[in-house]
Amino acid sequence: MLVHRIPYPPDKGDKIRSFHEFCFLRERGWCIHLCTFVDDPNDLPHTDTLRSQCITSSFHRLNNVHQKIAMALALCQRKPLSVGAFYNHRAQQYVNKILSDYPVRAVLCFSSSMAEYIFRSPVLKSCFAMSQELRASRRKPRLIMDLIDVDSDKWQQYAGQSGKLRSWIYMLESRRLALYEKQIVDALDATTVVSEAEADLLRKRTGGRGKIHAVPNGVDTVYFHPVFKQIADKNRKLCCTLIFCGLMDYYPNVDAVVWFVKEVLPRLRSKLGRVNFHVVGAKPAKEVLNLTTHPGVKVIGRVDDVRPHIRQAAISVAPIRIARGIQNKVLEAMAMAKPIVATEQAFEGIEAVPGRDLLVTKAEPEAYAEAITTLWEQPELAENMAKNARRVVENRYDWNVRLEKLHALLFLKKL
Repeated sequence: MLVHRIPYPPDKGDKIRSFHEFCFLRERGWCIHLCTFVDDPNDLPHTDTLRSQCITSSFHRLNNVHQKIAMALALCQRKPLSVGAFYNHRAQQYVNKILSDYPVRAVLCFSSSMAEYIFRSPVLKSCFAMSQELRASRRKPRLIMDLIDVDSDKWQQYAGQSGKLRSWIYMLESRRLALYEKQIVDALDATTVVSEAEADLLRKRTGGRGKIHAVPNGVDTVYFHPVFKQIADKNRKLCCTLIFCGLMDYYPNVDAVVWFVKEVLPRLRSKLGRVNFHVVGAKPAKEVLNLTTHPGVKVIGRVDDVRPHIRQAAISVAPIRIARGIQNKVLEAMAMAKPIVATEQAFEGIEAVPGRDLLVTKAEPEAYAEAITTLWEQPELAENMAKNARRVVENRYDWNVRLEKLHALLFLKKL
């Protein structure tokens, strides 16, 4: 497994997915060699947890200075900046040694940033021209990429929301990454993404129709378990408390909460009176911290356990305007039987029924405020929706079921 961010603890979107893939494959009998990066000092104590579960492992600290130099070099080499940011010669040496010294049956590469280790491997270069059947007959490793999302499209969305210089950089990254994604699809045996919508987009962009598969996210329904309580009636002297959870230096999350506080919250107060909004998640950006000057806004930051905060809120909001893939924050709130108001962008890829399991609305201030008001003023509707949401994740979002397709791809089974 080549993973761009250490897959433990599972406390943010991509780490949740890579962690469950890691656990699922071990439970299915795979012996794992792990090469990964640590970008947060808080994650360093967890390296021993993963190391004890691997045959071999290699952890590499991400250094800001090194990353900036590597990104500048990638710019000159006409490669995506994100590829340069995660390339490390010591990591490449580890990958080369494992592929040379061990009978590796499959390589699972998590995110496009890690594909360079495959492309630069002397052992694997000879594989790229082979058919899948020939590669299998010669006992060459299966090469599987989990792109998660179509990041080239995400960077294009960033460009549309940014100033001139950032827009130029983001568009450049989008174009280069689109070419790199096609190179990945062409060279590797299979590429997975988190939803059929992402798969369709990637097929249109690359033409690799038979090699692209949707492997949707799941949710840990045991960990994220509800405590059923009646939603407070509006006539009781209680305040409507809303919650947003996510990594708070991630641009789509920053954009979401800033937009919500500035555009939606004032409208909500005019309808409901007192409203509290809690932002929970590590590394809050300056723009997020500045929101505490608004009445009722509390930036909680990093927490060891997000569940008590979700339970205490009346409604979970997902005012995402820039999105790719599946929003784990929505699945986790559904698992905890929390009424949810999501934008159309945040809902994309979620297998649920709008109006029955959650409320879905356009990313327009008045429409979003009205949806929240509806849930707050109709507690029975909110509670029924919350119970329906929990039922959906129990029936459809078990990780073991979701990841069976990945297991089949690693084994070259027919899907």
